[in-house]
Amino acid sequence: MSVKLKTAVLGAGGYSGLELTRLLERHPRLEKPVLMRRENGSDGAKDLAEVFPELSGNGGYPVRPLSWPELKRQGVQLLFLATPHEASRSLVPEAITQGLRVIDLSGAWRLKGEQHRAIYSFDDADEATAAELTAMAVYGLPELNADRIATAQLIANPGCYATSVILALAPLLNAGLIDRRHGIISDSKSGVSGAGRAPTSRTHFVSVADNLSAYSVFNHRHVGEMVEQLNLDDAELTFTPHLLPIPRGILSTIYVRLNRPMKPAEVESCLRGFYPGQHWVRVFATPKLPEVQFSLHTNYCDLGFCLAADGQRLVLVSCVDNLLKGAAGQAVQNMNLMYQWGEREGLQ
Repeated sequence: MSVKLKTAVLGAGGYSGLELTRLLERHPRLEKPVLMRRENGSDGAKDLAEVFPELSGNGGYPVRPLSWPELKRQGVQLLFLATPHEASRSLVPEAITQGLRVIDLSGAWRLKGEQHRAIYSFDDADEATAAELTAMAVYGLPELNADRIATAQLIANPGCYATSVILALAPLLNAGLIDRRHGIISDSKSGVSGAGRAPTSRTHFVSVADNLSAYSVFNHRHVGEMVEQLNLDDAELTFTPHLLPIPRGILSTIYVRLNRPMKPAEVESCLRGFYPGQHWVRVFATPKLPEVQFSLHTNYCDLGFCLAADGQRLVLVSCVDNLLKGAAGQAVQNMNLMYQWGEREGLQ
């Protein structure tokens, strides 16, 4: 039997970190992951079961303070960061210096353009090193960047909203079929887990239940990812996120105008032709549309569409589980590519 890869997770106490830990533990090519916490982090639990009691009785999930010598002693080769953006921004330089490969689930290294990165207000201790890492970081959307992911040392795992929107629009934009002068509108809705585990006034039960609300209009952090990866001008995309009163799942409804009349079969062919052999993208034949429940607890991105009778007004619908294809599942998919394993391993 071949030697199994040793991984570590920093930040397993969040929702995405929990899902990631579960996936890594059952992955056939991995040893049980090493779990670590930041010394000054808000979660000081010594065992993950203290935070998530559903893990109790499985032999324990010890969480140790972050120690670079300890990671080296245990033979860790791949580090997953499920930490806040600013924490990942400060931790990655040292991780790379230590010779680790890194998959970062935060937004710390996703954005190339300074104007888009400004929304995070990063204060880099070493601006030159930060610039080098920003340039070397690979945006970890496997369906678009598989070749670069395979050789990368630093993967910037995409945002959940961004995943749903980019995968829906990339085929049509790549084929030059969208009339960009008319603009693109994405109306996206997410379950509450997308806001993270720390409660806020917006995510309390009394605020979320029996409610639907828009937020971060015109200034959501994922917009920069969308326009950069799709090669759009900022003004060509209008993105409005909403909070759904459900635990998890994302549904993006995207409105575009095509630059010539098309038939539904042509649109479907364009979507399918862009993702040949891509197991984790499912294209629904019109008029069937994706629903949140179809992709929950899976790593699928489900795509569907409806085309108006004029053949030019097109509505795309894209669904993902924000904690899996939108976070932990996609991170494991990236790992599989980095080590030349099948993309479906550990995700079935």
